Amino acid sequence: MEFLLKIVSLLFLVIEITTDSSEGTTMANFDQYSNLNYPNSQPTQSESNTSIERTELIDFSSNTTNSKHYDRGPYFDISASRNVTALVEKTANLNCRIRNLMNRTVSWIRHRDLHLLTVSEATYTSDQRFTCINNKQTGDWTLKVKYAQQRDSGIYECQVSTTPPVGYTMMLSVVEPITTIIGGPDLYIDTGSTVNLTCIVKFLPEPPPVVHWTHNNEEINYDSPRGGVSVITEKGDITTSYLLIQRARKADTGVYTCSPSNANPQSINVHVLSGEQPAAIQKGIMTTKSHGLILFSLFICYCLTVY
Repeated sequence: MEFLLKIVSLLFLVIEITTDSSEGTTMANFDQYSNLNYPNSQPTQSESNTSIERTELIDFSSNTTNSKHYDRGPYFDISASRNVTALVEKTANLNCRIRNLMNRTVSWIRHRDLHLLTVSEATYTSDQRFTCINNKQTGDWTLKVKYAQQRDSGIYECQVSTTPPVGYTMMLSVVEPITTIIGGPDLYIDTGSTVNLTCIVKFLPEPPPVVHWTHNNEEINYDSPRGGVSVITEKGDITTSYLLIQRARKADTGVYTCSPSNANPQSINVHVLSGEQPAAIQKGIMTTKSHGLILFSLFICYCLTVY
């Protein structure tokens, strides 16, 4: 009997220990997850750092994040000038360089009338002077305008078919060079004087490589036995060429033509005189005298009327 009582006491003791252990475990689990389930909980500093480090690791290891960081989509190389100058009747080239184009489409649009000119390398206008050439190695999409006219001047846009579309505008100026010779169309020089013919060339996209001078349609020989003939050319935005002829003589009379290699020529008639008055000068003198007499007569009439 006494032995049975001892066994019962041991069983009750085991039950109490088991109950206390399970309650402790339950409370410990509740305390562990309560901070996660309730917004007012305050995690410790170590828990906060662990969370941040885990987030950064996920961001940098994500393929989506890397593509957003490194793939900026198509963009334009803006190192080239937006302003393009071309000559009348020559081919104008508007160059658009695009990076990271991928499978997007490139179009050229004229702003003046919002006319679609080209899509990829296909021309979408009835004006077949407009074409687009793509250089796959450099990423250049060049709009070519053949036989350019001054009416072609204006703003053109190179556009990429992103969503929304992105564009790069360029200004085309089609100019016609002007060549002038100071003192033309006729120049009168006394015998023995120095002839100085000044040819000015304006509105060129670049200076002319060569400026030719001719006398009566023949190339001037600066090394001829006559001597005293030279040319000086100053190149720049405005190119000026000076033809100097020392000790002018009758044989130097004639038509002199200034011919820039990339602009229209211009001519002047040079008259070398030996003391005589040219008809044009004599006519000018007579006209001036006639005007003076008329003015003097009107003044006399006015005085007589007043007094």
